[in-house]
Amino acid sequence: MDLSSCCWRLRCSGTRDPVFLTGGSFPPDCPVCSETRIKLSVYGVNDGHQQTSHILGSSSFSVAELLQSRDQQLSLSLRTADDSATVGTVVLSRLKMGEIEDGEVDHITADMHQKCTLVYESSHGTVNDKDNGPIMNSVFKNAVCKVYRFQTVESKWMLVREQMAECTLSFSVPKQLIALYIQEDTCRIQELKDLGELSPHWDNLRKDVISRYDQIIKEYQDTLTELEKHTGPSFKPSCSKGQKYLEFVPINLHTQRMRVTCPRKTDSFYDVVTVGAPASHSQGFKSGGLQKLLGKYESEKKSHSTAYQCIYYPPDQTARAREILSVVSQLQPLISALADQLLQAQHCSTGALRDVLKSLEEKTDQFVHALKDELVKSALLALHAASPGYVCKSPTSTPSSPHKADSPPGVTEESHTVCNNVNGSQTLRKESKASPVRSDSIPHHKEYDEEEWDRVWASVAKSLNCVIATVDKLQEQDNNNQESVPCHTLADVITSHSPDRPLTAVDVRDQLGVVVQSLKECVSAVAERARRSVIFVLLQEAAGSSAQGLQLQQRRDTVFSQALAALACGFVMRLYAGLEDKGFLRQLHAVGLVAQFESLLSTYSEEIGMLEDMEVGISDLHRVTFRITEAASEEAVSLQPTISGRRDRYTVEVPLPHHAFQTLPDELREGKPLRVLPVLFNVGINEQQTIAERFGDISLQERINQKNFEILEAYYKSLTNTVPSECLPCFQTQTDIKELLDTLGQNVVTKKRKNVEILWLAGMICRRMNGIRFTSCKSAKDRTSMSVTLEQCSLLRDEHQLNKDYFVRALDCMRSGLLAQGEVPQWDDPEAGSIAINKPASRHFYPIALLLVSSHLLVVWLILSLVFLLAKYQ
Repeated sequence: MDLSSCCWRLRCSGTRDPVFLTGGSFPPDCPVCSETRIKLSVYGVNDGHQQTSHILGSSSFSVAELLQSRDQQLSLSLRTADDSATVGTVVLSRLKMGEIEDGEVDHITADMHQKCTLVYESSHGTVNDKDNGPIMNSVFKNAVCKVYRFQTVESKWMLVREQMAECTLSFSVPKQLIALYIQEDTCRIQELKDLGELSPHWDNLRKDVISRYDQIIKEYQDTLTELEKHTGPSFKPSCSKGQKYLEFVPINLHTQRMRVTCPRKTDSFYDVVTVGAPASHSQGFKSGGLQKLLGKYESEKKSHSTAYQCIYYPPDQTARAREILSVVSQLQPLISALADQLLQAQHCSTGALRDVLKSLEEKTDQFVHALKDELVKSALLALHAASPGYVCKSPTSTPSSPHKADSPPGVTEESHTVCNNVNGSQTLRKESKASPVRSDSIPHHKEYDEEEWDRVWASVAKSLNCVIATVDKLQEQDNNNQESVPCHTLADVITSHSPDRPLTAVDVRDQLGVVVQSLKECVSAVAERARRSVIFVLLQEAAGSSAQGLQLQQRRDTVFSQALAALACGFVMRLYAGLEDKGFLRQLHAVGLVAQFESLLSTYSEEIGMLEDMEVGISDLHRVTFRITEAASEEAVSLQPTISGRRDRYTVEVPLPHHAFQTLPDELREGKPLRVLPVLFNVGINEQQTIAERFGDISLQERINQKNFEILEAYYKSLTNTVPSECLPCFQTQTDIKELLDTLGQNVVTKKRKNVEILWLAGMICRRMNGIRFTSCKSAKDRTSMSVTLEQCSLLRDEHQLNKDYFVRALDCMRSGLLAQGEVPQWDDPEAGSIAINKPASRHFYPIALLLVSSHLLVVWLILSLVFLLAKYQ
């Protein structure tokens, strides 16, 4: 039986009687049985620098021999390769995570110093198994484990198990998002066509915008086709970060869980998601990242809007237009459905009728409130001005004219006629150079009634009042069975009955059908006009955009896809771990969770652009909500999260098996939207950050940390006002969260080089608030592995009383990557599917130490660096 994929390599130096702190484990999918034989080989290192070694001896045993031995310990004699002599003895013990007894395993004795540890795991996890249950295995694949044992301050052993796994969401989330992008852009094209007949100028702009959307759809369809062909591991290695068809996939997305078992204590779990910084490597960073490019784009869009005779809408207004479009699309069919339910409920009980009426009133009020917006009114005027044959005579400018306020000094304001044809367009283009068109200078048609829209959307509220009045009348007749004068007068609305004849119950039911139909027609008419108006706003935004706008949209889609895949992975992992924690579930539906992204990017060279991409991508995650649903079955396909929505708002549905779903609180089972608040803290730690702090600019990092500290602080206030402290996890260190926040705030504003205390404090606060932890650098390898292993050892020291003499040894074990033979094991490489190792950091092209020798060398270095950068970015 070949178990080469499960081999472990342990290394110990500086002693002839070693204690091996790193154990071996068989994963659940490894075909181990009682007849399986395991071979142990011991090597001696001749020269660590030249990476040469020789075999000292080996021995073998079967799993049955270990399990049947006394105390499940085997003493094995190491024999030479030719089996001619015995060179030593190895004591091997079998331990099971979570089953440390109080006997001889508890206390360290002399004979333990020759023991290796073999950890056995059941091949069939239970449903609620936090490591290997069916729920976990449906989303997390190819798990690889490492097991350690470390000494506590009480001279006892603790068992530490690291499990790193790939996540299927690395590819499933991007594929779902790309499909939604294609669907949204296809709908946008249809919406633009539904605007109807426009003037030649606007019709040409519409065709240009549609061709741009067609281009995006074609590229996304090609990318989706390539992703569907992908086979192999469920993650993207860093060597593929520049590949175009993989640009939506996050780099090295892995989950890592540390499980700690101590004598007479409940097992503890510490999770972290490691992922490469969400960034668009395929587009590069020569011009910066999203944050810089978006600012430049908005400033340039004003001039483009002027050139194309478009009204310039600021980003907040275009975002509002998308929000109105989304609200109208959601509420109109919902109101129509509730109106039909109201007609059916009139024959039911009074309570059912009242419940439907209350829901109808609530949704209609939301609909009316959303349309009571000046943006919709001004957009209707602009759409009217874009109709064929429109002629607008601009009035003579007055001191209060907005044109005069926007015009530069020395420009004379004159009356002129603007026509929606080619000639008129050319005239306006010449004159608009002096006076850019803004949203407060929309042309007004003298025949257009500006108050008409107010009357139209107000008719929805009046129709709703008629429905309410009719329902009141119907209930009054059903309750009293006698004539009564209604408190609401309907004569101005319903005139089909003689005032001399009293209304019967049948008459009132007929009236209810009439007024309900009137409400549906009003809502439909208003929704259609509002939809066309905001679509015209988005048309002007797209028409006023340059080719850069298309690239920016693609770049933002790419970065958001990577960020959402990581967030969904972290949310699923945190949810699975907390299914039995009532306090966590209460916090989840009451205030949501905080997702803390720890970034180790420098503010130098290309990594500035990566950090700018990451900042926007993490910020865009505010548009995401989660819902928990009941899975159709317990098959892996049915347990995969699904995504729905548009770019302005997405919902991730996380299915759970029936038995797990039924144990949830009512709020979660009813599908309440769950918020996740993303925060980002960045501290560069490599040698490039040293250059940035000495000679560059770190204002980007300072601004990000300050902004996200304020977000984190606001979340904490909401958490303490809503959820009792008993819902939060308990830690051995008794430092209050408020005190940690105050310390973090002080560190954020303190001018200190490479202030990693910011990251440490933010991580502690996140764990204490039941949050989701993420760690990122450029590729989620070197810097990320250093950060994760340091945090894990610090948690063992602070929370599990790790002996201070074992801290460095524990850190070395977790970061160990070299074999006794001098090889680097494949399973220690995160791109081969397991735990990150301590790889040598890449060096800058000039050693920093030499620069400190002489000021002349520093000048030479600065000149050469400038020449290098100029040549690189030319």
